[in-house]
Amino acid sequence: MVRKGELYAQCRELIAQRDEDSADFEIKCIFQDILGEKFPMFAPKELVPDDKAAEILSVSKRRSEGYPLQYLLGQWEFWGCNFKVGEGVLIPRPDTETLVEQVLDICRKEKLTDPKIADLCSGSGCIAVALKKELPKAEVYAVELSEKALYYLRQNTELNGCGDIKIISGDVLKSETARQITGLDVLVSNPPYLTFQDMSELMIEVRYEPESALFGGEDGLDFYRAVTELWKASIKDGGFIAYEFGFGQHDAVKDILEKNGFTNVELRRDGADIIRTAAAVNN
Repeated sequence: MVRKGELYAQCRELIAQRDEDSADFEIKCIFQDILGEKFPMFAPKELVPDDKAAEILSVSKRRSEGYPLQYLLGQWEFWGCNFKVGEGVLIPRPDTETLVEQVLDICRKEKLTDPKIADLCSGSGCIAVALKKELPKAEVYAVELSEKALYYLRQNTELNGCGDIKIISGDVLKSETARQITGLDVLVSNPPYLTFQDMSELMIEVRYEPESALFGGEDGLDFYRAVTELWKASIKDGGFIAYEFGFGQHDAVKDILEKNGFTNVELRRDGADIIRTAAAVNN
């Protein structure tokens, strides 16, 4: 058996060869997950069982090769909730909490305590679950096409006590899917928005995530054009649409919304001071 401190130093060195800045955080996450201890380095001289040590070393090596930490752990936190993740589903990111915040602010301002909400391209379900947790009386729909993502979506709604979220397996770009949900107070979506150039420059970690959840066409805006036009009829007059998008896409998304008759476009910045989301009124 090996001591915790020695194993920690060995595994940290592996990960630091790839990313020195995140090495301490990542190796701590790995130790916590495999040993089931919140403070695994509280006793650095404690011995680690051989099977656990081998698992920690194996996971650390995989991470050092660029495999996503979130997939290695099998879960990730978003909005204070744990979400199961793995290959085939987009990893929840802190930027997306800005979108949740904007929708919640709309509901507070409009005094919508039991809104009808649809989350398109739901993936792991992180947006739908976060909104349902904060608005327990809301009628929430989560629409997803990928069978792999639906596997995690179903798990995550149950895991987080949101089993009454209505999950729809469907293509958000098809009219028959849009016709299934009408009278929405809020339509929210974090659709694929990476451009052709973005896809060619992806970090190794991101290349493990599903291309269908990333690539938004040559200019990254295919989904915004199609969804805004197609789903407008599903939103109540005076209802809202809210999107997340990529760096520098805010003017184009605003233009798409306004060309489809949406007004009062409000742009919002994320924690990195990047304009990340937009919300508008259906008129």
